Amino acid sequence: MKIIGLTGGIGSGKSTAAQILAELGAKVIDADKVAHEVFSPGTEGLQKVVETFGEGVLDSNGKIDRKKLGEIVFNNPSALSILNGIIHPRAYELTKSRLDEFSKQGVEVVVLEVILLVEAGWDHLADEIWVTVATEDTVINRLQKSRGLTKEEIITRIHAQTPNEERIKYADVVIENDGSYEELEAKLNELWSRIRDKNSA
Repeated sequence: MKIIGLTGGIGSGKSTAAQILAELGAKVIDADKVAHEVFSPGTEGLQKVVETFGEGVLDSNGKIDRKKLGEIVFNNPSALSILNGIIHPRAYELTKSRLDEFSKQGVEVVVLEVILLVEAGWDHLADEIWVTVATEDTVINRLQKSRGLTKEEIITRIHAQTPNEERIKYADVVIENDGSYEELEAKLNELWSRIRDKNSA
């Protein structure tokens, strides 16, 4: 089984690339979704978050209110670090068990979509690291259209992340994504063919 670690900054098209690879036949594990499972109702992760940050982070249904939790942690680096300490180890174990399941099922290609692939130390799970990159202008245009954020809000988020130059140092494949959806699709089709050729060799 080949595991591709797919990463990239905000607005770089990482999730779109994962979606295209899923359509081509890869199984995708989205680490962001796995992280949400870690504190779904009834889990030890949820209990730990409530013990740490108080019941004020819950909505009326007893689920985590991400907006309220975000307000606590995103302006407080030590609180964010504590939250990551709760989420990351549990998400890692859940991801590893998914990979084991896919391996037993005979899955050929798994895409592990993780925004902090290298930063969180998950890169060793992957056989290859693919990084999506886009220029700041492209990211600003995309996020203004898709999320309605201001230019200032977008630039703040870009600068809070690991720079592209740093991510590229770890990349086996760099996917430049400043063009159209069709151009991205063509690049991924080509990369997919290369993987399939190697697997059948």
